[in-house]
Amino acid sequence: MYEFQLTAVDLAPATAHDLPGIVAIQNHTAATSHARFATRLLGMEERRDWFAQFSESGPYRMLVARRGGQVLGYACSQIYRDHEAFRETVEVSVGLAEGSRGQGLGTSLYQALFGLVADEPVHVVLAGIALPNDASVALHRRFGFSDIGIFREYAVKNGRYISSLWMQRLQSAAR
Repeated sequence: MYEFQLTAVDLAPATAHDLPGIVAIQNHTAATSHARFATRLLGMEERRDWFAQFSESGPYRMLVARRGGQVLGYACSQIYRDHEAFRETVEVSVGLAEGSRGQGLGTSLYQALFGLVADEPVHVVLAGIALPNDASVALHRRFGFSDIGIFREYAVKNGRYISSLWMQRLQSAAR
């Protein structure tokens, strides 16, 4: 098992025990911002199938940051699209509890996650960022992501159109 330390915060692979904390972060973000496109709160059962894609080996990983058993944030590399042609492509995301933002936790989670998938059969890493989100764009640029393009007004949430910046990082260039 991989475990990292960050000022009294443990970074470790996510377990089923962490799922309630992960869902709570996702639901809070969905309810209070446009960063998640979910238009309603999701229950535990709805997220179990999604969570099942992650493992402690292979390209699809999820790490959590915990303090005292409480999930403060997560980062994951997940299936981009369910087609064989995309087998070497992953999409990454990071989510942080509201009180855990701006403290370097996202950076630590991504650093650990990219370290774990560095030797996996991943050629390209993608990230889609709902705009505006300067902090997330800066985080991804810090890890070598470059802008690919903007999907303009392709989603609607709370009566507002949302655009996303899509970014990518070639794994071979990051090694």
